[in-house]
Amino acid sequence: MQRYDRKTVVVKYGGHAMGDAARARDFARDIVLIKQAGVNPIVVHGGGPQIGALLERLNIRSEFKDGLRVTDRATIDVVEMVLAGSINKEIVTAINGQGGKAVGISGKDAHLMRARRLERRWRDPSSNIEEITDFGFVGEPAAVDPHIVDVIIQSDLIPVIAPIGIGPDGETLNINADSFAAALATAMKAKRLLLLTDVEGVLDKNGQLIKSLTTAEAQALIEDGTITGGMIPKIESCMDVIAEGVEGVVIINGKVPHAVLLELFTEHGAGTLIERRRHKNAARGSA
Repeated sequence: MQRYDRKTVVVKYGGHAMGDAARARDFARDIVLIKQAGVNPIVVHGGGPQIGALLERLNIRSEFKDGLRVTDRATIDVVEMVLAGSINKEIVTAINGQGGKAVGISGKDAHLMRARRLERRWRDPSSNIEEITDFGFVGEPAAVDPHIVDVIIQSDLIPVIAPIGIGPDGETLNINADSFAAALATAMKAKRLLLLTDVEGVLDKNGQLIKSLTTAEAQALIEDGTITGGMIPKIESCMDVIAEGVEGVVIINGKVPHAVLLELFTEHGAGTLIERRRHKNAARGSA
């Protein structure tokens, strides 16, 4: 447990990992326990499924481009309502219910996360003309001012952060939770970034979990086709974070009971750990 004493750990809590009340209580209990053990946890949460459900109830149709929700003015109001409102406060309440002291904020508070509008360029193969895809009020991290988070974690409080940011004209921008957590972990010089998802981790060609990877090994697995599809941008993002100074990133199945505790406080961990290089004579999960 001493390896994480007074260290910062950013935990991205995914929308699918927030599946039911029992898992939510387990997650909240884990966060409270690691805070009591001397770790400084920072929770960044998603909420895609919950946003989709409310949009459907309100009869607001969503368009997707390249797997991203195109976010117009009506949609961004719902996104902010769900992320900074209902989901954020549910997580805060769950942590407080387990004996912690959580406080909910968003990337808009104290200029924590400034963002730029997300643009994707692509070239029409028939005309060879380059076009720009407009996603509306969707952003990506541009600058992080972690002062408010640093103040919170130096106390007995636990920050729970909704991944929305401030655009160049003061507008609200929806930011992918993985990208938000990665930018914050980099700015906070976190020891670990834990990405709780609905997958077990990185699998080999036989479908078996790979416990640990160096960044070089991860790149090789992308090149030989072992890592495919949506896992590729996630792994590339992990490698970028590590290049910026975060010691390790772990992809974990958030549906596993007490996944956070298993990852931080057991030798075998709970998912796939990605580091710059493997430490000699170190157990999986050590630093």
